[in-house]
Amino acid sequence: MTAEGGTGALGRLIASSGDDIPVRTPRVPAREAAERELTDPRYHQHDPNPFQRVLNWFWERVDDLFSTAAGATPGGWIGLIAILAVVVLLIVALRLRLGAARRTPTTTSGALFADTPLTATQHRAAAEAHAAAGHWSQAIQDRMRAIVLSLEERALLTPGPGRTADEAAAEAGRALPSHAERLRAAARAFDDVTYGGRTGTEREYAQVSALDTELQRAKPHLATSTRSRG
Repeated sequence: MTAEGGTGALGRLIASSGDDIPVRTPRVPAREAAERELTDPRYHQHDPNPFQRVLNWFWERVDDLFSTAAGATPGGWIGLIAILAVVVLLIVALRLRLGAARRTPTTTSGALFADTPLTATQHRAAAEAHAAAGHWSQAIQDRMRAIVLSLEERALLTPGPGRTADEAAAEAGRALPSHAERLRAAARAFDDVTYGGRTGTEREYAQVSALDTELQRAKPHLATSTRSRG
């Protein structure tokens, strides 16, 4: 075969190969070309923003968590929903209980009166209103305050805004010794319902109310002293 004929045959073989055999691009250059192509902004204009990606990741984890919990809970999803409902009810009950606790005075200073002063008559009326509603703790509080203010108005107690119920009862007991024990009992009832977290009773209120009525008519004990004369 001549050189010219060999060259022509080789050319025909290359041309034939180009028509029938697909062109194979090496793996690494192909990957690099694909990566360059994917960096084109046209392919990313609808991608979620970073915050959305984080949010999607979070909800995927939540979904995984609930799916795992449902698989481990008897009854599957129904059992899991029942458990969650119980948890929600417990949270609501706890929130209501804590709200009620916040409305109950929690100070331990023992001060008898709030910042806004009222008269004995006003406290007495408030106590009766609380008693009519069955709110015995508040009724005891206002009735004890009425007792102290009434004694102050009669000058049997020295006015003292920061005085405790125990201190008022002790001082009043010296002026009215026949009522000293009942005054101390009323002060203890006041402290128990105000600072001790205990709920007052109708019986306790009746005792404090009766004491208030009696004290309005009670005469103070006047101590006398004698001097020896030589």
